[in-house]
Amino acid sequence: MSSELRSIAIVAYRDIARFWRYKYWLAGQVAMNLADILIFGLIFNGVVNKDLIPDYVRFVTPGILCLSIFISSFSIGREVGVELRREVTQYLLTLPVRRESLIIGRLLGGAARGLIYQFGFLVFASIILAPPSPEGWVYVLATSFILALTMSSVSISLSTVTRDFNMQATIRSLTYYLLFFVSNIFYPQRVIAARLGPLAPIVDYSPLTMATNIYRWAFKYDVLLNPWSNLIGLLVWSLIIVVVAYKLYIRNLLRD
Repeated sequence: MSSELRSIAIVAYRDIARFWRYKYWLAGQVAMNLADILIFGLIFNGVVNKDLIPDYVRFVTPGILCLSIFISSFSIGREVGVELRREVTQYLLTLPVRRESLIIGRLLGGAARGLIYQFGFLVFASIILAPPSPEGWVYVLATSFILALTMSSVSISLSTVTRDFNMQATIRSLTYYLLFFVSNIFYPQRVIAARLGPLAPIVDYSPLTMATNIYRWAFKYDVLLNPWSNLIGLLVWSLIIVVVAYKLYIRNLLRD
């Protein structure tokens, strides 16, 4: 058991170490997320209806916490996709590591990337919004870990569905924008209901919506939200997607 945990830790550490190779990409993503909060938020703060959103910067900040994890955890899928296309998996299979440990390590490595990347934004959110209570921090940390693991698993699943690069890129882009915009990150509930009509409840079941709701509650932007029900919903999403990612990834390893 201890050797399996050590193998998982080594695989996860390898992916975390590779994360720092993308310094320019990371710098660009940090700048983009900060721009979402400062520039995008400040501009829209003067445009949106004050009755719906009194302060757009405070409204959008919890959603940016979700996006920071979403974007960074998704990076692991690109590497898995490249390895499959270039048949690097042949090398991975020769390592003295069980396939199950390899897959779990990669899922956790991708999740760890998201948590590392999000840390600075949590500090930033604590300054812009009210710092969470001890109970609120428990919800924040649990939400961040579950969301990071979910997004890492989604990314790996998409990259293992097919080895065709163009098909991978198309599926990833569609999923990326679907998750990105079908959520309440940028829009309040009343606007979503007015625009989508009977389809509006779909947004409530998005994992990004659930995570954003928990962040808005924890950072005391909207204390009327129910963090527990949103956390349960997010956990259900995560369990389903992790199982799918595991099965898809091991299917490709066995094919080789």
